[in-house]
Amino acid sequence: MKILARTSVAATALAALSACVVVQEDKAPAAPPPPIAAVAPVVAPAPTPPAPPPVLVGVANPTYVSIPMEITVNKPAAEVWKRVGKYCDIAEWLQIASGCTITSGKDGEFGAVRTVGSEILVGKTELSYTYTQPARDGRPYNLYHGTLEARPINARTSKLVYTLIFDNSMLADDAARTADIERRRTAFTRALGNMKILAEGGTLPPPPARPAAAPATPAAPAAPRP
Repeated sequence: MKILARTSVAATALAALSACVVVQEDKAPAAPPPPIAAVAPVVAPAPTPPAPPPVLVGVANPTYVSIPMEITVNKPAAEVWKRVGKYCDIAEWLQIASGCTITSGKDGEFGAVRTVGSEILVGKTELSYTYTQPARDGRPYNLYHGTLEARPINARTSKLVYTLIFDNSMLADDAARTADIERRRTAFTRALGNMKILAEGGTLPPPPARPAAAPATPAAPAAPRP
């Protein structure tokens, strides 16, 4: 009887174990985790290369020339300067049709840039200023400077002094250099006369007419089609 009871218990335990195994085998396997999407690396844009510096053409043997000009004005220097000495007054007395505006800085202050010649104010006193023109890429720099001054003579009279200085060595020959000096002298002597008229309360005459452009050569008529 004891042997039979033990056999029955063992059989019962074996059946229970078999049921567990069957249950374990019937269970579906867990799904694998989804793959992690690859993240593309962030590539910074290539830096923009800096602009090349301007190419300044050196002058081996400069020849600096100055052109001093002056005119007497029947007004005190302070009054003359008040009327014609602002940095953009040049458009009036040089009669520039396009006018003059300050593109950088303030009128009458160091570093002010005007549209006329892109000229920079580099020096000033109470009754004068000096300007220069910038270097141009690929062109010889002629160190062009101009100074305009109202200089007192007495309590009621003054004179306007205009001086240009620049290098003219890059011109072709002596004849070309002489012609360039006279062209500048003529233009700025006329400007001084205009400043005198304005400072003394007058009205400027109309600017001289520019030489007319040569007429274009008419095109030859087209040949008739056959």
